[in-house]
Amino acid sequence: MELCLFQGTFNPIHNAHLRAAEYLVNNFGIDKIIFIPAYEPPHKQCDKSLSTHRYNMVKLAIKNNPHFQISDIEYRLNGKSYTYITICELIKEFKPEKRIKFIIGTDAFRQIESWYETDKLKDLIEFLVFKRDKVFDPEEFDKLKMKGYKFTIMPLDFEDISSTELRKAVKSNMPLKKFVPKEVEEYIREHELYNN
Repeated sequence: MELCLFQGTFNPIHNAHLRAAEYLVNNFGIDKIIFIPAYEPPHKQCDKSLSTHRYNMVKLAIKNNPHFQISDIEYRLNGKSYTYITICELIKEFKPEKRIKFIIGTDAFRQIESWYETDKLKDLIEFLVFKRDKVFDPEEFDKLKMKGYKFTIMPLDFEDISSTELRKAVKSNMPLKKFVPKEVEEYIREHELYNN
């Protein structure tokens, strides 16, 4: 079985996340993408009280796509959501025959050498890297290739969805259609999220 994972804070999940995942299904023949909301991301400050809400919003955003599913593995593991630990658990569970494909943005991929157990992680994963910058030079990642990181830069145009902008829109009670799916907007409004 081939696994493709999309792990992230998803605070909240937004249209650019979904567009990247749909792009892989439509253009790279990836049949199943498992979304893994981080319970407690190690590289980001994240309000713990939003953990369950973030999970619920991912579930709502992907429910109508048969190629997408959600995993609560990082909620079951509890504590800091280290990718290496999550990957090891998923390998035990699914026993994949190939490297696990892993969706990541250029912003996070630049920090990959600072990730927990990165030298072990790089032998388990093929990174599918999406542009998170208006101006992008793929050669900046050549040094990672030399160090044994296996990755492919995805030929999808950059799309910026700023969580700061989204929060401003929530506070101003503006429509969120350009940021998130309808179900996620309804959830944000119902639970009065991102109002502070």
